[in-house]
Amino acid sequence: MQRLLILGAGISGHTAALHAWKKLKGTHEVMVVSPNKNWNWIPSNIWVGVGFMEPKQVTFDLEKVYYKEGIHYRQAKALEIYPEGNSEHKKPCVLIEYTSEGRRGQQEFVEYDYLINSTGPKLNFNATPGLGPEHHSYSVCTYGHADETWKALQILINEMRHGQKKRIVIGTGHGTCTCQGAAFEYLFNVEYILKKEGVRHMAELYWISNEAELGDFGMGGMHIKMGGYVTHSKIFTESLYAERGIKWITQAAVKEVRDKELTYEDLDGVMHELDFDFAMLLPPFSGVGLTAKNKAGADITSELFAANGFMKVDGDYTPKEYDNWSPEDWPKSYKHPKYDNVYAIGIAFAPPHSISKPMKSKSGTPIFPTPPRTGMPSGVMAREIAFNICDRMLGNPEKATRTASMAKMGAACIASAGAGVLDGTAVSMTVYPIVPDFETFEETGRDLNFTTGEIGLAGHWIKHLLHHGFIYKAKAKPFWRLIPE
Repeated sequence: MQRLLILGAGISGHTAALHAWKKLKGTHEVMVVSPNKNWNWIPSNIWVGVGFMEPKQVTFDLEKVYYKEGIHYRQAKALEIYPEGNSEHKKPCVLIEYTSEGRRGQQEFVEYDYLINSTGPKLNFNATPGLGPEHHSYSVCTYGHADETWKALQILINEMRHGQKKRIVIGTGHGTCTCQGAAFEYLFNVEYILKKEGVRHMAELYWISNEAELGDFGMGGMHIKMGGYVTHSKIFTESLYAERGIKWITQAAVKEVRDKELTYEDLDGVMHELDFDFAMLLPPFSGVGLTAKNKAGADITSELFAANGFMKVDGDYTPKEYDNWSPEDWPKSYKHPKYDNVYAIGIAFAPPHSISKPMKSKSGTPIFPTPPRTGMPSGVMAREIAFNICDRMLGNPEKATRTASMAKMGAACIASAGAGVLDGTAVSMTVYPIVPDFETFEETGRDLNFTTGEIGLAGHWIKHLLHHGFIYKAKAKPFWRLIPE
């Protein structure tokens, strides 16, 4: 019996585990290692951050699901990968450290035949001095963070009710932050809740971001078909900010966050100060800190991982000028080039290059988003790679030819812009392909038949239904496979 070992149980890891077990049940073993006891539907954390939902509504106990399905589970974090085995283990193995009560701190080697690294990101708050919940800003990256953020926002709202004007700053807290989506959603949900509480006139709302312009979203912006017209996402997004009275600062790298004040650098290399009463700033991402060793115990971390800690796969990592990059540079199979039984999916794989144009300030500070790899793309690549591995384990390697390149993949995104039952709104967007292809689509880089955008109440209801649908799917309830990634 062979073992598929999956590190991480987020959207990509959990999806891969469920699909793999469905195909392998009774023939081979699936094991998941995750340091977190609870599964978290992260897209709904922004609703926890404005009190629309509670943490228990966006989480569930992982162990119960895995026990029911027959998937082996270890509540532990992975420390070291031995892709050639080591002196104690002839088979490839991973050193893990338990995080569960009763076994916390204990270490163990777990062998594998196939490995999926889906550990996701480390929330690198330390990249910016003073950033994060332990310092001077808030976060919605985890349900715990979001809950604390809501508590602080309630205090702020109460002070506004008593006549105190406040400045609220929401956005990215570093020059290389990956995904603006959660901050974008949180910004508009905060604006909505302030209106609902009757204190919007007491608040000055600011957006700060490392994007070159509004509507970049880490994808270099896009042209979208909307109401029969083609509009650039910059115009679409600026109109949303303007009509809701939100000020914006782009091309900004936050350099330090202090008590009620931050410093940011612009592309001209000029430093600016911005004071605030409340700040929710997303951190940059890095790999979780996995290391690797060969059979002799020598360090081979640089063979498996890029400098940022994300795992190298079958992308083209050759340094190139931005205009020379190609959609073909992007990974397809997500296999490591040397160890073909090792895969990385979701945020855990190293992207070969930025989608947005890389920019640096005059002082050399990088100020541009790194590629988003969350949500629907994570789920799709998890499913396809899980199927490929299962075919290999079942003795059908000729069938293991599925690919999941982000340059050949579309995505749908619904961004909440206010969680009201009857007056809420959401931005519904589709994009194809995620990585623009100017060879195939010369004018815009994307197919305008499948790159669209709308805003309205219907989008809010769809997002709400998706919340329940994806949690149902993640719990492996009957017919869960009918719900697409």
